[in-house]
Amino acid sequence: MSAPTEQPPVPSGLPARAPAPLPSKPGGSEEAAAQALSEALRSGFLIIKIVMVALVVVFLGTGFFTVGTQEKALILRLGRPVSEDESALLGPGPHWAFPYPIDEVVRIPVGEVQTVTSTVGWYQTTAAREAAGTEPPPRPTLNPATEGYVLTGGGSIVHVRATLRYRIAEPGLRYQFEFASASNLVQNALNSALVDAAARSTVEMTRDSTAFRERAATRLSQMVGVQKLGIVVDQLSVEVKAPRQLTDDFNRVLQAEVQRNAATADARKYENETVNKARAEANTRTNLAEADRRNLVELVGAEAKRFTDLLPEYRKNPQLFMELQHAEALQRIYANQAEPIVVQERADGRPREIRLQLGRPPQKVKTFEPPKAEDHH
Repeated sequence: MSAPTEQPPVPSGLPARAPAPLPSKPGGSEEAAAQALSEALRSGFLIIKIVMVALVVVFLGTGFFTVGTQEKALILRLGRPVSEDESALLGPGPHWAFPYPIDEVVRIPVGEVQTVTSTVGWYQTTAAREAAGTEPPPRPTLNPATEGYVLTGGGSIVHVRATLRYRIAEPGLRYQFEFASASNLVQNALNSALVDAAARSTVEMTRDSTAFRERAATRLSQMVGVQKLGIVVDQLSVEVKAPRQLTDDFNRVLQAEVQRNAATADARKYENETVNKARAEANTRTNLAEADRRNLVELVGAEAKRFTDLLPEYRKNPQLFMELQHAEALQRIYANQAEPIVVQERADGRPREIRLQLGRPPQKVKTFEPPKAEDHH
């Protein structure tokens, strides 16, 4: 047992320092600290579990998505489709997939109208000028480095551009996955179709672009089928212009063409009027001749029938028949004569001497007068 240590003397005038507390037992302090640490760890683990569960719920909740009415969706799981057939396509409505990077949702706008514009054959301009409807001033000559153009079948230079509106054909898997940029391929096909259609057209396409547009649409459909782009063409609109350096020349040609068409139309109108008039007159004369022919045929037929009917009577007594016919003819001739004169041939065949009194007063026609009443006065 150690001897108690001596306390140093306290200087006068200072308060005495209290003695240091004796140390407690080592076993009780460590047990309390371990218990406090255990409770803290249990609370921390609980909080971590709750946070992790919440994070998992949030993570899984981000997998909900909605497909629009004009869309189809495909889920890629670790970079591969969840199914190899079209059944993997998801229609409009809500759906769920594992969040990225496990799953990736690819949307295919199969019902949405896509638009591409040709990049070949048009001169250089700006979006502001396009919106304002103005054109940049033409340069003295055409610069192929900055201004596009196409060549017609006759070697003429014209400016063309087109706008294509199309939809992705069902199911859209080829359009979405088999090309790095399908819209660029569609644009290239449109440019090629314009060049090909221009080469099979003439410079008249600057005045009427209908035939050129039909050729371009046909060629574009062929290229879409050959390249299997997986699109459906909705509308193709084209615009054709003459080189701006030759606008005045083209306008003069157009004016001459209009005048030629007007003169041709007038000539054709006169031709039609003349031909129609001649045909009408010819038809009239033909109808009159046909009517005369029918009348003559009927008259001759009637005379032939009358002759056939009178022939037996003539054969019975020719002299009597001739006298009766002669008398009948005279009766018809002198039916409306006021004073008929009939000269008969002499029996001996000698001519008769006929004397007529000319200038005699006409005979008065007697009229019927009623009898006068007797005077009884």
